[in-house]
Amino acid sequence: MLEKFTQELITFIDKSPSMFHTVQTLEETLIENAFKYLEPSMPWKLQKGGKYYTTCNGSSLIAFRVDSLTIEEEGFKIIGAHGDVPGFRIKPEPQITTEGYIKLNTESYGGPILNTWLDRPLSIAGRVSLKGEHPLHPVTRLVDLNKPLLIIPNLAIHMNREVNNGVTLNKQKDTLPLLTYTNEPVEENLILELVSKTLDIPKETILDMELFLYPFEKGMKVGLNEEFISSSRLDDLSMVYSGLQALLTSQSQTGISLFACFDNEEIGSRTKQGADSPLLIQTLERILLALGKSREELFMALSKSFMISADVAHLTHPNSPEKCDPTHRVLPGKGPAIKVNANFSYTTDSDSASSFMALCKDHAIPYQIFVNRSDEKGGSTIGPVATSHLGIRSVDIGTPMLAMHSARELMASMDVLHTYHALLAFYNLN
Repeated sequence: MLEKFTQELITFIDKSPSMFHTVQTLEETLIENAFKYLEPSMPWKLQKGGKYYTTCNGSSLIAFRVDSLTIEEEGFKIIGAHGDVPGFRIKPEPQITTEGYIKLNTESYGGPILNTWLDRPLSIAGRVSLKGEHPLHPVTRLVDLNKPLLIIPNLAIHMNREVNNGVTLNKQKDTLPLLTYTNEPVEENLILELVSKTLDIPKETILDMELFLYPFEKGMKVGLNEEFISSSRLDDLSMVYSGLQALLTSQSQTGISLFACFDNEEIGSRTKQGADSPLLIQTLERILLALGKSREELFMALSKSFMISADVAHLTHPNSPEKCDPTHRVLPGKGPAIKVNANFSYTTDSDSASSFMALCKDHAIPYQIFVNRSDEKGGSTIGPVATSHLGIRSVDIGTPMLAMHSARELMASMDVLHTYHALLAFYNLN
């Protein structure tokens, strides 16, 4: 099972070069598994045993299964993750010509490790908006140029003798990707021309584009025994994939099993499609109303609900173990990490941590504890912002990894499988 699950995760990530493609890939899998789409602008009709999903902005998705009709007594079992990743977005007027080189003007998204994007073949994917029948309803198309179009070249060591002592990269100057070179003036927008040709549409119909760079190299298994996964976007698509597969393979008879993939976690979640929005609470309310429940029964259901905020964690680094907490070592192959923070950058408290620990112990699933060094500020997750809208119990857990936010990240295959088994056990609770 390990080899199959690992390879399917790599395939899932390779098919998901942008947050829009991640949702498209999720939708394809859900439809294959008989999930029915719920249009947000239409009434919802739900029934026991039904499997449903809805989307927001084409970049967030919520899928759920109605396991019983007594939700007010049994609550929701929620797993939340995010589908966006740190990187670079192409600006609206992107072309810059310097000494015959044509570069693209970009803006960083989230907090990428900048130097990992240098000297690496890059491609472009995202969303294109076309003129529709109504000004407020443009037609959208996804595009993946799917070839090594770009590269951000390093400056040679002969011109930068201090490079191995550490160099600060300027995002406006040093991280602009090279597209081509020419001896002739270029008037046309080359990316617009390329997108138009790829989608086989007139360029005049394109109103706007949300295009992102992504590393072109595919994911792969590495290590002496292929025990690691090396890939882009493991944060957080590894958790998205594990959560989705847990939902698809679970067999609960109680409450509502729900999986949420949010957008914009890497920039704070404060968008209509982010976790710090009414998206999840409104979806939960619509589910209850569609099942004939009252608003009071919604609050009753929330009091019985539990959420797993699923976002990757840090492994202890083999070359920098001193960067990790002295009494909490998170190691490969030893299971998902429960993420704890005194200032609640994560939702975990002793109540929710104990619940996840008991779940793992009941199913012989290994787990670990992650805390940051007290003098190192860590990141946060969707957990605190999502649960602040819901008021439900929640634990933050994640598959541990190395090189988080690098263009190429690394995690142990066995930990991905352990995480999936823990999420599956959660959904299977009765």
